[in-house]
Amino acid sequence: MNALAHLGALVAQGPVGVEPDTGETVTFWICATLAVLGALGMVLSRKAVHSALFIALTMINLAILYIAQDALFLGMVQVIVYTGAVMMLFVFVLMVVGVDASDSLVETIKGQRFLAGLAFVGFAGLLVAGVVHAFDGVQPAGLAGANSEHGGNVQGIGVLIFTRYLLAFEVTSALLITAAVGAMVLTHRERVEPRKTQAQLSAERFVPGRHPVNKPNPGVYARNNAVDMPALLPDGSVADESIPAPLRVRGDAQEADLLALSEAEHLLHHEAVAVDPAGTPVAGSEGEEPGA
Repeated sequence: MNALAHLGALVAQGPVGVEPDTGETVTFWICATLAVLGALGMVLSRKAVHSALFIALTMINLAILYIAQDALFLGMVQVIVYTGAVMMLFVFVLMVVGVDASDSLVETIKGQRFLAGLAFVGFAGLLVAGVVHAFDGVQPAGLAGANSEHGGNVQGIGVLIFTRYLLAFEVTSALLITAAVGAMVLTHRERVEPRKTQAQLSAERFVPGRHPVNKPNPGVYARNNAVDMPALLPDGSVADESIPAPLRVRGDAQEADLLALSEAEHLLHHEAVAVDPAGTPVAGSEGEEPGA
């Protein structure tokens, strides 16, 4: 209880040389709570995509905490690079490759559970050491001092990345490139037959029984545009293929409009078509204009 009380007092004090600010305190507790909830959701989620989204939630809240502590460049990098690029790359790999919940129960790499346990113990040790170091009575220098050492936040991060943490930076870059290449390799499919040339595709379109052009839509040259009404070809014949296959299988297709069929036949022979009051088409004399 004393350790927790001391930690709360350190948090309430804020950065060294800066008076406690209510806004910073509220921001810390809100973002810290959301970051911890996102981390727990990542571990406890049963779906890999959901875990990746929970990590994104944690990273966004960490970025807000960085900005609140005057690490503006680090906060922007956290959002743009890690949340916007790295995590979206993970989501892309998961969506393309596909990961099932049962996959985690199969140990594809021998000894990976043991290595994961060692990594967990090491990470837990680092976390405990960091918490214990916070109670040794030494006040931290704060980001203001660290930024002023190299002339700013960007300069300080650049010096650390390309000197002290150069190996970790390069290894992380190689890991991300490997993930992207692995996603492309896993999604690649070998072609079982050679790709057809444009000449072969054109020749197949004009094979007898095939349609060299697009098939007519339902209702073309018909009395209505219902999807269950077959289309009429320019020669007056019925195009049964214009009706969707499910309607044909269920027997829901309607008969072609006989009046339209008769009109098309007369028009094909350049005969005028007149409709009597009963609705029956009557052919006119040959050579007359249609509708005369």
